[in-house]
Amino acid sequence: MTATGTYSPQPGAAPPARMIAAQAVLETRMLLRNGEQLLLTVIIPTLLLVLFSTVDVVDTGDGAAVDFLAPGVLALAVMSTAFTGQAIATGFERRYGVLKRLAASPLPRWGLMTAKTLSVLVTEVLQVVLLTVIALLLGWDPQGSALAVVALLALGTAAFSGLGLLMAGTLKAEATLAAANLVYLLLLVGGGVVVPLDRFPDAAQDVLGLLPVAALSEGLRDVLQHGAGMPWADLGILTAWAVAGLAAAGTFFRWE
Repeated sequence: MTATGTYSPQPGAAPPARMIAAQAVLETRMLLRNGEQLLLTVIIPTLLLVLFSTVDVVDTGDGAAVDFLAPGVLALAVMSTAFTGQAIATGFERRYGVLKRLAASPLPRWGLMTAKTLSVLVTEVLQVVLLTVIALLLGWDPQGSALAVVALLALGTAAFSGLGLLMAGTLKAEATLAAANLVYLLLLVGGGVVVPLDRFPDAAQDVLGLLPVAALSEGLRDVLQHGAGMPWADLGILTAWAVAGLAAAGTFFRWE
């Protein structure tokens, strides 16, 4: 106690930026310590990249298989973290009352969502670095604009985050676990990640091309494999998913 009769440091909540940073660090640590999360975010994308790049399982067209697969696996990594992993983790936090308690803390709800988003972004940076190094060792020769790649990854993250939070905030935890894993598997096969979309019937291609993972993987492939400029069509699809998903999550998300 000081001479004036006041306590030092003064009691009260920390500044919002400091609270968000602390929560983001905690969220990242929990995510990286979770074995199931590591399986989705690191092990499966890495195995797919190495396996399909070295073994002739899927016809990826002309050129080295890794040039086709690396962009798709980067898209899969974004989906696994921003959608599948975040949906499952948030769904069980909601079930166990963690979100309810955090919502009653000095950290505002928007701050908690911001911290979760920052945690996703940090994890994705680690994923992209790891997968890029592995792909380069396998002979990948990326082309195109880094700005276009960053734009695609950012919008893809927003799109998948909105959908993941929508699922976690509206379904029971067990239903979220089952649905998120099912969607992950379906999009892995039909989203242009390891199987080219032109291998599907024409009618199916038109529908599959509108999926966020297909837009992300095809956009990344156009830039990194073919050296194209800004893929405006794919960015438009991702933007539509991001706006719709985040708006729906903000409207229908239940904290209890």
